Amino acid sequence: MASHQDIPDVLVIGAGASGAAFTWSLSQAGIKVVCLEQGGWVPQNAFPANEPQSQLYWQNEFHPNPNFRKLPEDYPINEDDTPIAPLLYNAVGGSTIHWGSHIPRFHPSDFRVKTEDGVAEDWPLSYEELEPYYDLNDRMTGVSGLRGDPAYPPKPDRPCPPISIRPAGQVLAKGFDKLGWHWWSSDTAISSVDYDGRKADTGKYLRSLASADLNYWPKALQLGAKLKTHCRVREILVDKSGRATGALYYDAKGNLQEQRAKVVVMACNGLGTSRLLLNSRSSLFPDGLANSTGLVGKNLMHHPVSMVMGLFDQWLGTDEGVRGSTMLSQEFYESDPRRGFLRGYDLQVLGNGFAPLTAALGGLLAQRVAWGAGHHKEFQERFGHAVAITIMTDDLPEEHNRVTLDAKLTDSHGIPAPKISYTLSENSHKLLDHGVARAREVMVAAGAKKVLSVHQRRNAGWHLLGTARMGNDPATSVVDRWGRAHDVPNLFIIDGSIFVTGAGVNPTPTIQALALRTADYIKGEGRGVVQ
Repeated sequence: MASHQDIPDVLVIGAGASGAAFTWSLSQAGIKVVCLEQGGWVPQNAFPANEPQSQLYWQNEFHPNPNFRKLPEDYPINEDDTPIAPLLYNAVGGSTIHWGSHIPRFHPSDFRVKTEDGVAEDWPLSYEELEPYYDLNDRMTGVSGLRGDPAYPPKPDRPCPPISIRPAGQVLAKGFDKLGWHWWSSDTAISSVDYDGRKADTGKYLRSLASADLNYWPKALQLGAKLKTHCRVREILVDKSGRATGALYYDAKGNLQEQRAKVVVMACNGLGTSRLLLNSRSSLFPDGLANSTGLVGKNLMHHPVSMVMGLFDQWLGTDEGVRGSTMLSQEFYESDPRRGFLRGYDLQVLGNGFAPLTAALGGLLAQRVAWGAGHHKEFQERFGHAVAITIMTDDLPEEHNRVTLDAKLTDSHGIPAPKISYTLSENSHKLLDHGVARAREVMVAAGAKKVLSVHQRRNAGWHLLGTARMGNDPATSVVDRWGRAHDVPNLFIIDGSIFVTGAGVNPTPTIQALALRTADYIKGEGRGVVQ
């Protein structure tokens, strides 16, 4: 086993959304940062969308589920005991490589769920405290959008003009208007114009061009940060006093290496961080690192989603242009006790249509065009005539939803694989039912001739949240309000693990805003931790 004696100030594990933003921010202050990433760089021209075989990429090397993808940098996941399959991507940029680039903020009420609704816990910080970091992340990312959304507190002008809602969005906008419901152009991480030295995304590639490998890592590396790829971390090391000293990892050749550091920062998502902490057992931490409460791995939150697809007579387009949500409705986002459930959901309109293979397979609806005599007729009804609404719900935390280490399954280096045990709550089912009914209303109001729907999608586990939650009380949380572990004074967590509640929107901008906030803490009030 080799040991690196050049000891940096901070070791970051994971080069995705949070690790990239955090590393860039610290590097600006001259803090020495080394990041270990188990994947590699994905070329900007990877997975072109205009090749005949492009849609096949989704079925193999660009599949969102690592259990299907099975690349060398992936690790297996036991998903037998969950109705929502875990989806993630291991690379520089992490799962933002695969990102649909929807970048909505939490609402102020999302930080006060206990106060507002008497369930879960309040966050130990507010929307207003995180707001300047949302703004910073928007500028770094080059967000496209339209100022003035009445569902949110006022935001600055969006860095780039909004993405077109396209013919499909124009059709549904009429439906929302007819019902008198809120809708607005989505904030999108896709730059609609050339921005900050990056070309506008025109949808020529399946991989995202709004990813952290393009908007954060080049700047971090220019500032002196070091990034080591194809490094699979096995465990976090601690000294006799219980302080983290670094990590053991396997390099690209399979050799076990040690990377020491003054501070260790976890940025591996709610699944990978739990797995690594639970595998970092020692005499001081027999149940896993930072796990004196037994909460590491517990309170896993997804965003359970439904899908409604409307078929229209008019031509709405196929898959041309950038993918992702182009408009949204938050008419049913805030709690209303008259509905019979707590919290709410987001209606996201997928503005681009479906490529031929995706249309035939049913897209995210997963309802295939039936094979047989009527196949071509049904396919023609869907192809270029379909628009979909995703219902994304607020998944409240429950301790029995958890990540553990599998007793038998391991990765290629013998590290135990994570096992997910998860069930949807009655509240989540009610949210999904209500959302499907409302989305169907929109489709009918917009003039759809046929409406298809699914109550709950399995291929929806992008958002892995809450497994090492933050809080002021060390007895009921894993990290404090800065992401600093209660049990280990020089260990920080900056990914979605630390979420107290999940809200009803995509978490990426909140993850990055929290990471930028923690970086500022270390540069300022917490500077002593790296000295």
